[in-house]
Amino acid sequence: MPSLTEDELLLREAETIVVALGKMFPGLCEVVLHDLRRPDNAIRVIENNLSGRAVGAPATELGLARIEDPDYPSVIQNYPNTFPDGRPAKSTSIGLKNSKGAYVAAICLNLDVSLFSTITRALGNLIQTDAPAQPENLRARTTDSLRALVEEFAVSRGRGPRDLEVADRKELLRSLKEQGFLEVKHSVPALTEILGISRATIYNYVR
Repeated sequence: MPSLTEDELLLREAETIVVALGKMFPGLCEVVLHDLRRPDNAIRVIENNLSGRAVGAPATELGLARIEDPDYPSVIQNYPNTFPDGRPAKSTSIGLKNSKGAYVAAICLNLDVSLFSTITRALGNLIQTDAPAQPENLRARTTDSLRALVEEFAVSRGRGPRDLEVADRKELLRSLKEQGFLEVKHSVPALTEILGISRATIYNYVR
């Protein structure tokens, strides 16, 4: 039996890792092994298929970038992504090099964060209590309501409130404005605290 080449040995070991990770997160996290030596049919293994791709599918843009540039970062971690059906995902991509410094494979993890959005809403409903007859602090109520809305929006984008992209912040603030939240007293100061941006930025985004 001929001995395996270095690249094949690397891919075989990576396959073991991908299968093990897939079994650890069934139904939650898609784990994919890309053979970057064959960009036209790069996918070698796919566990917990959430994207609808198949073994033999071509490399992604990120995979092609690694093939073209050996200095491309080996780890791209926790970046926002989207499945073909629109579900938000949180992804991490890990490139594997051989002893010559060439990228041979990539392990990609795509976590379906839409499931956690549903769980978050369910837990919120579970712990919700009846409002007191005489609310003690209007500012606190405003902050809590806004924080809940902002956090739910951020989770749908696979990020924390202060990590949202500019386009996402604009979308969020325009939605809050349309719903009348920016007219509520203390709402803008609350949003500056939650999002970590200035009042001027908030007003600029909603113009």
